[in-house]
Amino acid sequence: MSARMQELAGQQAGFLGVESFRSPAGTGVTISYWKDLSSIQAWRENPEHQTAQQLGKQQWYQDFTIEVAKIETACHFSKDES
Repeated sequence: MSARMQELAGQQAGFLGVESFRSPAGTGVTISYWKDLSSIQAWRENPEHQTAQQLGKQQWYQDFTIEVAKIETACHFSKDES
């Protein structure tokens, strides 16, 4: 389902990208990036996404948190970049 949601999100207007991290114990964080609040709202209202969230609540997750945040600035460092 995760792969399908990434594929579906990629088809949504305003989608900028996604990152996902999992610990060995299974705790995870998925961050999706969107152009603006209206893009986020459209994703939230997508019927297939809503179905996946319901399945998550019923079958896969003990608990989860959804947070919406605005990134004002971002910096990146890599020793590999020249």
